[in-house]
Amino acid sequence: MATKLDRPLKREMEIDGQVYTATITTDGIKVVPKGKRNGPFVSWRSIVTGDAALAESLRISLDATGDE
Repeated sequence: MATKLDRPLKREMEIDGQVYTATITTDGIKVVPKGKRNGPFVSWRSIVTGDAALAESLRISLDATGDE
């Protein structure tokens, strides 16, 4: 049986030598550089509905074409 998420859960990770903090809440997940407050947030709803994947695909296609 899984444990309910009833309070924020924070975990630290290192990516390419940079330390980040991931905060998992009932609303979604936020990843920020360690010691900072602002960073990308993705809601669980956007993950479940596929909106997060669609937005990432759009970003990748725009980067590839050089369009803004």
